[in-house]
Amino acid sequence: MLSSQCTFKVQTWIYRLPSRMDSQNQYFVSRPIYSTRAFEHVNEKQVRETKTIKERLRNSVKCSPKLIPQTIKKFFPVFDWLPMYQLKQWLPGDIVAGVTTGMVCALQGLAYSLLVGVPPVYGLYAAFFPILTYFILGTSRHLSVGPFPVTCLMQGAVVLSLVPDDLFLYHSNTTGVNGTTTMLVNTTARDAARVSLASSMTVLIGLFQFGMGVVQVGFLVRYLSDPLVGGFTTAAALQVVISQLKLIFNVPTNNYNGILSIFYTIGDIFKNIKQTNMVDLIAAVLTIIVVMLVKEFNARFQKKLPVPIPIEVIVTIIDSGVSYAMDLSTNYGAGIVRTIPRGFIPPRSPDVSLFNSFAGSSFSTGVVSYAIAISVAKVYAAKHELVVDGSQELIAFGISNIFCGCFSGFVATTALSRTAIQESTGGKTQVAGLISALMVLIVIVALGPLLQPLQKSVLGAIIVANLKGMFMQVHDVPILWRKNKTDCFIWVLTCLACIFLGLDVGLLTGVIFELGTVVIRTQFPTCSTLGNIPSTEIYKNMKDYKNIIECPGVKIFKCAAPIYFANIEFLRDRIKHTVGFNAVRVFKKRNKALKKIHQLMKKGKLKVTENGLVPVTPLGVDNEAFESERDPEQAEGGAQQEVKGGARPATEVEVQVDWNSTLPVNVRVPKVNIHSLVMDFTAVSFLDVMAAKSLKLIIKEFMRIGVNVYLAGCDDEIIMKMESMGFFDEMVNRGMLFISVHDAILYIKMETDSENPDDSLAEKISQMQDDKAPLPFTEDEDLIETYDNQHLAIHGLSS
Repeated sequence: MLSSQCTFKVQTWIYRLPSRMDSQNQYFVSRPIYSTRAFEHVNEKQVRETKTIKERLRNSVKCSPKLIPQTIKKFFPVFDWLPMYQLKQWLPGDIVAGVTTGMVCALQGLAYSLLVGVPPVYGLYAAFFPILTYFILGTSRHLSVGPFPVTCLMQGAVVLSLVPDDLFLYHSNTTGVNGTTTMLVNTTARDAARVSLASSMTVLIGLFQFGMGVVQVGFLVRYLSDPLVGGFTTAAALQVVISQLKLIFNVPTNNYNGILSIFYTIGDIFKNIKQTNMVDLIAAVLTIIVVMLVKEFNARFQKKLPVPIPIEVIVTIIDSGVSYAMDLSTNYGAGIVRTIPRGFIPPRSPDVSLFNSFAGSSFSTGVVSYAIAISVAKVYAAKHELVVDGSQELIAFGISNIFCGCFSGFVATTALSRTAIQESTGGKTQVAGLISALMVLIVIVALGPLLQPLQKSVLGAIIVANLKGMFMQVHDVPILWRKNKTDCFIWVLTCLACIFLGLDVGLLTGVIFELGTVVIRTQFPTCSTLGNIPSTEIYKNMKDYKNIIECPGVKIFKCAAPIYFANIEFLRDRIKHTVGFNAVRVFKKRNKALKKIHQLMKKGKLKVTENGLVPVTPLGVDNEAFESERDPEQAEGGAQQEVKGGARPATEVEVQVDWNSTLPVNVRVPKVNIHSLVMDFTAVSFLDVMAAKSLKLIIKEFMRIGVNVYLAGCDDEIIMKMESMGFFDEMVNRGMLFISVHDAILYIKMETDSENPDDSLAEKISQMQDDKAPLPFTEDEDLIETYDNQHLAIHGLSS
């Protein structure tokens, strides 16, 4: 342990631009030089209290009268905020927001049902039922719960692929021009099958979300980074647009799913482009233009408008009236909604036998649904200084989707545009959501039949117009390229993968690529050689500063990443590059040189003097080539005979070998110009078993050649891990741990100044009377050479 008398002072000035220095911009530090062991002793480190799994479970299920209200509020957040509801201040804003959002939500439900492939009335169910359960279970006060185009498209891809039109074709009573029977689609049976499959898939999505919430694995959504979600949603928006072109042009297309499906759909549209219904196309184009212009107007004059103009509602009412008055379906062949029955259908249980056919797609859709919802919820929670519970949100959306699926709805999440309307029009709590559900209920039980003349192309146009925000994410690409090229690659690759491979496979590809970038960045971490800023305790990368010095005889190595099995080899190579030599190779070469010196001394060709080893001039001619070819055992045997002849003394002689000077044998030993290596572990947050074992062997490699190794800045957690993994022993001990790099450097300087002036790298060999006495190799040699896969060679030299 270092003495507390050994102190150092740090004098630092705080510089401002332009650089100036005064007495108030300085601070001084005077404290002992601390090794980790000394610091723990002086400051009386405490042993952490660790609880067993049994104790943790017992504490988590412990029940008391005080915990019951907290538990109820945790699982039913409505009881937390509803008693504090400010009626006069909040209710007017919630009413306005609820009415406005409810109209938009009802129309978006009608439109997004086309993405799922079910009749429009089921979109109204999807816009109504999830709001009721989320009002009780949700933790966000501003989310507008309901359908979202991306998740609807993901679910619709499964529905259309498993229940295609081809399964419901039947022969009509009419014949074609060539005498062939016309094939028609039984739309009633097809829609019933699609509704059954969509509702069953919604229940399974809810079960996945509920299960993830119960086991609190909401952290999985963190693997969906912003660049990945941006690329995914942009590709999904393009997929949505392509899927709506058949409604906008009113042309027949087949249903495709999977690789290159988007291009097959485009091919069908162009193949049947001559069948375009001009009435539907004109209505759709006008709707897109008007909706986008009015939305831009709402955005620009948001602060001046009391409420945003509900342009979707206005367009829908106008189109329904025009379509009804002009009978566009009969006179012009326009595609209309046709049937929106009043009321609800009875709840029904899901078809469990179908779960295996869409389990994977349900899981991915559930994860994407939750990721979208939680990201939007956190935006508004931060804005209003509220808290959102991720695990409770999973439970809320899980139960909402289960409830919605049992009433024949489809997957629900949220939409940024709809939530923005609810918040910007004065919505304070989920009371606004409840009022919006009331508006949808009015449409379901009373106003639904009035929307039956509505053109499907107008609904498709409303969907396309609401995707502008997603397409604007393309502007993030050049920004990401300037800030972080890796994130830019994640965005672009995820987007392209989703376009070419489909949303499910594309999302999985993006996640794998994203995780791969993380692994690569940790597998090949940033390593640097540090130097000291003069007159400070600051150590920085030698390549980044001019006013920096390298500590003589010391190398400071820094690794800015966790150390684990995948990057320990790279770390070892970077250490070699930093110190400028291979410690194992130096050790082998020194062993070889010592062996030859030993043999020459046994033969009497070297003698020990005050100046070191001096060669003895031989009589006659020495065939050096022959000697170098001889087996070491023969050489030792021959030397033994000479010793018996009296050529060697019987006493032990200590020999100093200066490895930095010219050796008396023909062995080129790499130069070692340092006596200490400091590893800065301030940025190391993790160390696994394999990395600890390998790091320990690396340290021993240096210590065997006389280079002392010190670990600086290790976090207490890392030290505890080292102890639990048996990292420390007699050779690698806790004495090499220091609080900071500067503590280690000052300790090295203090030790170097107090050492004997003799070369610390000198080796001692013993000239024993018995020629068979082995050289003093340590027992750890096998371990070190096993790590380097060269133990056979070194054993051959030392045998």
